[in-house]
Order: sequence, then C-alpha cells, then structure tokens
Amino acid sequence: MAALADGFAEATHFVQTPHVNGLGIMLGGQLCAWIDEVGAVAAYRYAGGVCVTAAIDDLDFRLPIHLGDLVVLAALVTWVGRTSLEVEVRVFRERAGGARSLANTAHLVFVAVDREGKPAPLPVGQPETEEERQAWVAAEMRGEARVRRRRRMQ
Repeated sequence: MAALADGFAEATHFVQTPHVNGLGIMLGGQLCAWIDEVGAVAAYRYAGGVCVTAAIDDLDFRLPIHLGDLVVLAALVTWVGRTSLEVEVRVFRERAGGARSLANTAHLVFVAVDREGKPAPLPVGQPETEEERQAWVAAEMRGEARVRRRRRMQ
C-alpha cells in the first residue's frame, strides 16, 4: 500500500513580465499551466510513472498575483482509484518580505498510463491521517459530481 504523502510536489516561480497582463496581474492561463505541471509531478511520484491530465475542476481564483510576486504551488494526492487519482494544488502568493497568502486552489484528475498510453493500475492508497480522510471524502464527492456532469453532457 502506498502513502498518499508519496504524491507530494512543490514548485516556486517568480512572476515576470511574460506572465502578466497589461495591469501587471498574472494571467490565469499561465497559472493553470504551472498548476498542471506541479500536479503532474505529484501524480508521477505517487504512480511511479507517467500520468496524463484527465480533468481540472474547482479552479478558484481568490487573490490577484502581481508582477514581482513569488508563486508557491503545493500539490498533494487526495484520492486514488484503480487507474486515476486526484491531486489538490494550493497556490500561495508570496510578497516581498515573505508574507504568504492562499491565492488559488485547484483539483486535478490524472490517469496513470503505460508505454502505449493505455490506463495502468495505480498502487493502492488509503488515507492515514484525519486530514487525509477529510480530503479523500471531499475528493469522492467531487468525483461523483464530475460523473453527474458527464452524464448530463451525453
């Protein structure tokens, strides 16, 4: 059995001119790319191999991030199925002087794949701490909502 904590990744980026709009506020698409990347690293570490992005939901922008800020992204596996897993990414805005604020959260679903790109089984994982159990239950609820959305779209 694998520990969910094995699927952890963190990244830090300095917000520069190509990352912002005309008002000096970070572009959402740039942030989404960084979220996907750090999420994929967490998924890779848990799975022990390549995982592909299947869904991004709950991408909530809480605070603007500006030119010159640091962006700290922390990703952790919150739920594991047979071939897919969910990763939560928390995005922190860090200002000069070290003041950090939660600016964004996102939930991503990845699917483990083999060399042919076909779904591959994941190590069995279970929550071990109360915080992991709460995150697991919330992830299951998001997964059920995702299935309902897909059914409505068919």
